[in-house]
Amino acid sequence: MQRRTLGRTGRETSVIGLGTWQFGGDWGPVAAEDAFAVMDASAEAGTTLFDTADVYGDGRSEQLIGRWIAAHPEAGVTVATKMGRRVDQVPSNYVAANFRQWVDRSRENLGQDTLDLVQLHCPPTEVFSDDAVYDALDALVADGSIAAYGVSVETADQALTAIARPGVASVQVILNAFRLKPLDRVLPAAREAGVAILARVPLASGLLTGKYTTETTFAPEDHRTYNREGQAFDQGETFSGVPFEDGVRAAQEFAASLPEGVSVPQAALAWVVAQEGVTAAIPGARNAEQARSNAAAGSLDLPDDLDATVHELYDRWFRATVHERW
Repeated sequence: MQRRTLGRTGRETSVIGLGTWQFGGDWGPVAAEDAFAVMDASAEAGTTLFDTADVYGDGRSEQLIGRWIAAHPEAGVTVATKMGRRVDQVPSNYVAANFRQWVDRSRENLGQDTLDLVQLHCPPTEVFSDDAVYDALDALVADGSIAAYGVSVETADQALTAIARPGVASVQVILNAFRLKPLDRVLPAAREAGVAILARVPLASGLLTGKYTTETTFAPEDHRTYNREGQAFDQGETFSGVPFEDGVRAAQEFAASLPEGVSVPQAALAWVVAQEGVTAAIPGARNAEQARSNAAAGSLDLPDDLDATVHELYDRWFRATVHERW
């Protein structure tokens, strides 16, 4: 497993992390023992970055990770959590008093006196330009409640605004073979500033596993059912905002381009972490087998023509309909 520096934190983390949104139930139910098996397999495969949020299962994901960390203190895992989505999404809720309450709740859930990395969880655009927001975050670093902070964003402009702030250690952004917009400006700016880029939704909500057909359905409680048009939260979080049927067909072409013995999800993840400026990708996993497969992408040599294939598919399927929107 390759390792890279997590931006301004100075920490070293694996290039393949573990996203844990699924532990909260928005991808269908995941039993605690299955979540622990996923974390076991991830750590055994060299994964040292777990990403979560206080809103995943209203704290369940954090609590499961906290229990696992307590049982495996030697694992050396960095936990990146997120805060801010448990309240109405208005700028007036992003204030120091709320930050203190949210951070203390996450510290309890995770069993950590000092949180490794806390990210604002896709707040309203105005928040990214508010000096008081960064003053409040700096105060949490100063008093030892958090070691570092970053942001999770929906748009390139939000990312660029955050990258310009000297205290921002990391930016989490949707980046995958079907979502190339961050390559234009975000990754170059992050490289220049020494800010980590965490690529979320790196498998396009499962499209880039190559397992779906246009007839595939998902459980009613799965966001891939109830948020396809952005009914519950930003549409980009579900299938990267691309139409499901188009995504399935593009994924089939992606799969057909790969040499024998290279799996679709591993190639998709390896492509993401091969982009200059990306620190880590944070795919989810529902079972140990998926976790091990994802982690193996951290040492995969890319097929020589894969980058050209990705750009050709993107230009043909998504640039005209999706690119400028994000």
